[in-house]
Amino acid sequence: MINTKIYKSIYVLAEKLLEADSKNDQKTFDMLYAQLKDLCIENEKSDKDHPEQWETLADFTEDLDEALIIYQKALDKAAAINSKDHLASIAFSMAELQIELGQTEAAIENLQNAKISANKIEDREFKVEINELLTKLLAE
Repeated sequence: MINTKIYKSIYVLAEKLLEADSKNDQKTFDMLYAQLKDLCIENEKSDKDHPEQWETLADFTEDLDEALIIYQKALDKAAAINSKDHLASIAFSMAELQIELGQTEAAIENLQNAKISANKIEDREFKVEINELLTKLLAE
């Protein structure tokens, strides 16, 4: 279970990052990104560490290769607490980046893992999204 205070601070930072991004305000974006990264590093190796903060950090990481590394860290943390929601969403996000980077085999593997994790979650639309992307990649 994620600490409520941390969840709120991550959520607020994410909203501000989206706002800065929509305004093409790189200076504010970079400052907020640094705050989010500091929060993740500060909470790491403590009982406040949670895959949610790392997944959010990866979501806003502009360098795709670096984002994949951070997603992997989030995935490892999600696996450690066996959070099916996070395992599915992180693997799906990784697959989307891997498709962009032309890493189709890795993307297929992540989507297959996302599909397995998603079996245990409620979100039907997300399950359909995983299946559609997987089917599309396997057909190529």
